[in-house]
Amino acid sequence: MKLATYKDGSRDGQLVVVSRDLGTAHYATGIASKMQQVLDDWGFLSPQLQDLYDQLNSGRARHAFPFDPAQCMAPLPRAYQWADGSAYINHVELVRKARNSEVPESFYTDPLMYQGGSDDFIGPCDDVVVPSEAMGIDFEAEIAVVTGDVKMGTDADQALDGIRLVMIANDVSLRNLIPAELAKGFGFFQSKPATAFGPVAVTLDELGDAWDHGRLHLTVQSTWNGRKVGMCDAGPEMTFHFGQLIAHVAKTRNVRAGSIIGSGTVSNKGITDASGRTEWPKGYSCIAEKRCIETIQDGKPSTEFMKFGDTIRIEVKGKDGASIFGAIDQAIAAPAA
Repeated sequence: MKLATYKDGSRDGQLVVVSRDLGTAHYATGIASKMQQVLDDWGFLSPQLQDLYDQLNSGRARHAFPFDPAQCMAPLPRAYQWADGSAYINHVELVRKARNSEVPESFYTDPLMYQGGSDDFIGPCDDVVVPSEAMGIDFEAEIAVVTGDVKMGTDADQALDGIRLVMIANDVSLRNLIPAELAKGFGFFQSKPATAFGPVAVTLDELGDAWDHGRLHLTVQSTWNGRKVGMCDAGPEMTFHFGQLIAHVAKTRNVRAGSIIGSGTVSNKGITDASGRTEWPKGYSCIAEKRCIETIQDGKPSTEFMKFGDTIRIEVKGKDGASIFGAIDQAIAAPAA
């Protein structure tokens, strides 16, 4: 099934069920009013939502209405935990190569993760408000999952059973703030503002065989200012699958229902031609990676970060060409006067 949260003036919005083709929706009132309620009592409430979903898809839902992504908050508007990984080691390799440093061996066996702010997510069509262009505004196209309860010490394969929903994300980064923060030795903070998520979160059965052992084998499309800059495959080159990421979080703590785990920037390896020059035909899922590619190829970056008024669209389509999660479609904006 597909679930979304509509804006209603409150912090947590109203839960709606969305049809498979993203054409219609129906309030889940009477079953659950908030997404977190469903995650807390998944075994009891999700079958009831599934029944409503089936009615919606068959045209039998009595109070269906046209689905409008612009009315959506993040599917889970605020979460108990947002832990983002760097599951595509190619992204790390590019960053390290661009500054002539080696990737530590441990990076290939132990996932990189940071804990981001989870109290203020933004909706898929909301502006990305940033104090200054000088901060180095960047998008990051990612896949994310929402978990149920996962016990401390759960292994990677068992952790896959804790996945309830899958989403797409724009993990906004302020690149020019990152070096000084990381130099302090405590990790990201101000350089990672509010994250945006796609209009709908979907259960694993909606993904069919595109979901395989914790990896989503579909293409993540990134369109910057109307120009498609990324067509990156999310599945084959994901070094750590979502079960491994969840198990990493659960190594020393319980993971509670309503935790969101991100994949990090979806990234694909380049192809080296006979002359020794490497090209990246699938593009990029963040500008920082493009700048690393330019540094490797030409000795310096030439692509600038985002400006006020820029737009970013992130979307994943199924094998039938239909949008699965709806699209993140945002503009970069300065704070209101």
